[in-house]
Amino acid sequence: MNVIYPLAVPKGRRLCCEVCEAPAERMCTACTVTYYCGPVHQKADWGSIHAKICQLLIPLRTSMPFFNSEEERQHGLQQLQRRQEHLIEFCYTVAQKYLFEGRHEDAVPAALHSLRFRMNVHGLSSVELVPAYLLLAEASLGLGRIVQAEEYLSQAQWTVLKSTDCSNATHSLLHRNLGLLYIAKKNLEEARYHLANDIYFASCAFGTEDVRTSGGYFHLANIFYSLKKMELADTLYTKVSEIWYTYLSSHYQALLHARTQQTDLLGKQFMNDTGLDEAQEAEAIRILTSILIIQESTSTQAPQKGILILKTLGILYYLMLEFSKVWACFASALGVSRHQHGPGWKEGKETCLGG
Repeated sequence: MNVIYPLAVPKGRRLCCEVCEAPAERMCTACTVTYYCGPVHQKADWGSIHAKICQLLIPLRTSMPFFNSEEERQHGLQQLQRRQEHLIEFCYTVAQKYLFEGRHEDAVPAALHSLRFRMNVHGLSSVELVPAYLLLAEASLGLGRIVQAEEYLSQAQWTVLKSTDCSNATHSLLHRNLGLLYIAKKNLEEARYHLANDIYFASCAFGTEDVRTSGGYFHLANIFYSLKKMELADTLYTKVSEIWYTYLSSHYQALLHARTQQTDLLGKQFMNDTGLDEAQEAEAIRILTSILIIQESTSTQAPQKGILILKTLGILYYLMLEFSKVWACFASALGVSRHQHGPGWKEGKETCLGG
């Protein structure tokens, strides 16, 4: 039974819904430490993040055991903080991945968890809260809730203004989300201003050719595309494609070199990863697929740009071990190349894997 009976709740204790903070009427029977206003929010939270972290919440939301010494108590507190720090990053990555996949509703509970854990660890006014506010703002924009997005962004801006040690990376994320807000409000001049600042701060933090900077170029290109400034948009889309291609092909070559030197316990060679977290992989797929669609519809005179994107996607899927998608990219790139060079033209798998 997951219904909460008011008389069973200790006097003075208020149980709140995990999603909306309304008075709770039911709880998760698996962990018994998470509460909801009703079945709708319970189902939403479970599908978003709770199923992944249910059992991890128990030691965080129950009383600490009795320790025999101060040293043991301090060790217990350190473990508790490490668990919360792990959940901060895990929930943040899950929420980011949902956003890049277009699952804005699912991103909200995960982002709220990340925000609450950040508050517990860093306090209510720390700049460490800003990334979670920005996730919630972006999810709100995706759901068409512009006023709510503005509230989260105002909170993020105020937190940054009060801080004396805000990083360039955080400034970049803030300006990127403000740019997205003004795009949604059709104020493209203000959006360009914030995206230019995003690129500046990201370049200071990571460099101009880093994949973490490429998102700013991509959104700025989208603005120029909507304004029919095709040459500017195409230049930026190409830059984004080249940044991802350079990163993934270099990572692929490094893994090939490492694979010749390392084997598993059975003597089988095995080493594949992208060097990215799940959210960054989802971001790469979304950006590259979007550019490919645009390039296919506008760049009939430059098929090599489409081939470059297909190569990049092929390398990414190869590193993610999604081989059916690798060969789909290979087939598409081969088709474009044959159309460009003529029916007698042939090429190997390097078309897709960057050889």
